[in-house]
Amino acid sequence: MHQESIRCAMENDNRKKLEELASEPVGKLLWRYSLPAVVGMLVNSLYNVIDRIFIGQGVGADAITGLAITFPVMNLAAALGVLVGAGASARISIMLGACDHRGAELVLGNSLTLILLIGAIYVSFFGLFLDDILIAFGASPTSLPYAHDFMIYLLPGLLVMNISFSFNNIMRASGYPVRAMVTMFIGAGCNIILAPIFIFVLGWGIKGAAIATDISMTISMLFVLSHFFSQGSTLRFTRGIYRLRWKIILGIVGIGAAPSLINFASCFINVIINRSLFHYGGDIAIGASGIFNTYASLMCMIVVGICQGMQPIIGYNYGAGQLHRLKRAYWLAVGVSTAITTFGSVFALTCPELIARAFTVDQQLIATTVEALSLVMLVFSVVGFQIVSTTFFQSIGQAGKSIFLSLTRQVIFLIPLLLILPRYLGLKGVWLSFPSSDIIATLVTAGLMIWQFRHLNASHTLE
Repeated sequence: MHQESIRCAMENDNRKKLEELASEPVGKLLWRYSLPAVVGMLVNSLYNVIDRIFIGQGVGADAITGLAITFPVMNLAAALGVLVGAGASARISIMLGACDHRGAELVLGNSLTLILLIGAIYVSFFGLFLDDILIAFGASPTSLPYAHDFMIYLLPGLLVMNISFSFNNIMRASGYPVRAMVTMFIGAGCNIILAPIFIFVLGWGIKGAAIATDISMTISMLFVLSHFFSQGSTLRFTRGIYRLRWKIILGIVGIGAAPSLINFASCFINVIINRSLFHYGGDIAIGASGIFNTYASLMCMIVVGICQGMQPIIGYNYGAGQLHRLKRAYWLAVGVSTAITTFGSVFALTCPELIARAFTVDQQLIATTVEALSLVMLVFSVVGFQIVSTTFFQSIGQAGKSIFLSLTRQVIFLIPLLLILPRYLGLKGVWLSFPSSDIIATLVTAGLMIWQFRHLNASHTLE
């Protein structure tokens, strides 16, 4: 009898968490869901930044270049993880909004199976052809040893990282934003402690950073998975949910394809960028791109955290048919995200040397990085609007539009610019390709959002 009372109390608590998505003031709800996500993503980004600062200061400028070469490989792994994690969390939000609890649990189980299968394939592939892949991605004889040492030790952790991040998103989507934040703190905290010990105290250099990441992500993964075995969780791992079902897989992949393509595009673009940079500026230019990428990623991860908080609110209210709450959440997220990216742009344009010196003491690398930041970050303020809009379409299950917006900034416009501008402007043309692409992509995004809201207003009479 006592156990039955506990079970009923847990069910009531879980039901209350979901009902809040449809009834609590949107501003308060977005703050409560986004703040833990932003803190978690910020902490996660900071330990990546700190890792790279340790590597740059403790190993040298060539190590920074080697690390930049590995970005496409990590983007490929992240793309495959996001394909499942982002798609599953969006599907779960919509299903919970439509009161389909069993369907949400089937998505949960299928997600775990899918991540394990995909992870086993790509880790094996990278392990077998690592040096060939790194050379194809732009590694030179100078940077290859550093890139190889980092990736060969990081490979086992990529699968663990995907599980941790994917189920962290699902945890947040099912009503546990604070616990999702704690998961990020656990991984980041362990890494911040272990990385300097392995790099400096034990003298393991760049491979020490990779090993620290592996250990930290394993601890984070165990914590997040334990949540879904808990009897008090809204969604739980139960028997009968792990067998892959094509309808569920297609639903996950259909939504997850958009953010996944962003990472695939980043990989492809990084290869083109690295080759262009090496042609026009050598290894030192690739090192500079590693620094500005790290800085820009820090700003973007804050916006991604806001989007993670927005996603369950929009997904649930879209499933529940509450258009006014959906629009309110979107515009609040756009406003905050634009403020963040505007700050990032202004700081980079006014203090580029300060950013560069945090990563290296090499004077040539500092000078190249200052030039890169002063050009790449010219219109970075519009990036927040683009990321939020892409997530909006993902949240309401419209994968095609989300994929299109994902590709505009990083593929459709950036690739032609990268092929054309450097021919006339050299290295400066590579840097200017980024703000030029951002301006064009923003205009396209604005046009699509105007059309989408007109369509929603025409098809819903909720206000």
